[in-house]
Amino acid sequence: MSYHEATYDEPSIFTFRSGTTYKVPGSVTDSDIDLPQELIRKHLDLPEVSEYDVVRHYTRLSQMNYSVDLGIYPLGSCTMKFNPKYADKIAGMEQFYDVHPLQLASTVQGQLRIMYELQEFLKELSDMDAVTLQPLAGAQGEYTGMLIVRKYFEVKGELNSRTEVIVPDSAHGTNPASAAMAGFNVVEIPSAEDGTVDLEALKAAISEHTAAFMITNPNTLGIFEDHIGEIARLVHEAGALLYYDGANFNGILGITSPGLMGFDIVHFNLHKTFATPHGSGGPGAGPVGVKANLAEFLPVPIIGKDGDKYFLDYSPKHTVGKVSSYMGSFMVLLRAWAYIRFHGSDGLRRNTINAVMNTNYLKKKLENKFKIPYKSLKKHELVLSTENTGKKALDIAKYLIDNGVHAPTIYFPLIVHEAMMIEPTETVSRMDLDRFAEIFLESADVPEEELKKHPVNLPIGRPDDVKAARDLKVRWFPEK
Repeated sequence: MSYHEATYDEPSIFTFRSGTTYKVPGSVTDSDIDLPQELIRKHLDLPEVSEYDVVRHYTRLSQMNYSVDLGIYPLGSCTMKFNPKYADKIAGMEQFYDVHPLQLASTVQGQLRIMYELQEFLKELSDMDAVTLQPLAGAQGEYTGMLIVRKYFEVKGELNSRTEVIVPDSAHGTNPASAAMAGFNVVEIPSAEDGTVDLEALKAAISEHTAAFMITNPNTLGIFEDHIGEIARLVHEAGALLYYDGANFNGILGITSPGLMGFDIVHFNLHKTFATPHGSGGPGAGPVGVKANLAEFLPVPIIGKDGDKYFLDYSPKHTVGKVSSYMGSFMVLLRAWAYIRFHGSDGLRRNTINAVMNTNYLKKKLENKFKIPYKSLKKHELVLSTENTGKKALDIAKYLIDNGVHAPTIYFPLIVHEAMMIEPTETVSRMDLDRFAEIFLESADVPEEELKKHPVNLPIGRPDDVKAARDLKVRWFPEK
């Protein structure tokens, strides 16, 4: 199947002059505004665009873009699965979007019930004892978890000695960042030859100064940490806490749980596991679950229930305080609640099984041409290296994009040279998997000089990646 993305020489919307006006009857005038004159602008450089020009402009832009509604989006670690439309429809109901966050609890019992039920769902799925819905992203969930670790040892009188948080070298970059932001020193340990935690390195790193060990399971290589019971024992015997990065929870959901593995704290990435919106900085949600002995440290409010009434619970004795305004990102939480209710426990388990099967199906298709290091059996994602083909991961990524499929994550984790990190998720058909694999395998046979020319079928060729990263422009500025 040939692919060629739509190409328009589309100008900025600020260049449109459709002859309409943005001034509406009843608009305020300067005399209606009680502001100092030097702060009142006499002219706003806004586009005067008709409805038909606005619609056509953004439709053309959308046709020049790729989205999860068009095809596979296999960003490893990010879990870009299809977002079901029923959840969007529910979130678009006026009973939800017209609610004000300062309404009395007695007037929003339906919303509080949904949040309470979501807390209970997450507790059951993770085998944790208490959950907060407040954090607005996975990274903020991590930070909240580290604040709980800090407060826990502060109350115990051990904070001055518990100064270190251990992370494996395959950890997400946010793990050491969250620990450092919470005031801990980060200790990195290497992976073993099979890609799992090196138990001897962990034993050497653990001491009376250890506050927590942060780990993802399955890990960033898509491998299940089969020594997790021993890891939990080592951490707890040292008096430290075991933290579960929930980024890869969708690789075990319905099969096992952080609680069963011995974890004390877990954050959930609702956009990864429960198909809520993801990307571009928001919206997001990263609830945190804890075992009973840490419930008194959760941020407030959590949602409580008394008989058939729901209320905002500010009772946790040693709370770390609020980590977001109000009760978190309700519309994202609402979508996650709808997703869980729709699938039920059997459906969520089936999704996990399908995600794992899709990953291993791709692995089997690609392993004869690309090196796939570490343990053979993968869970939700796989990491391969293009090094053995003599091709750069970046060049292969550009080729994939040029042929109508989104590229996977590249150059992560850092412990794999020329890494490409692929997560197909359960919402990809076999037909899409076959096409993705076909293009991937084809890329390895393209001569290097030709490969470096791609993309050629897109509106934009190869940008200067370094300049784009260092000279990022995310808003429009008027021309001088």
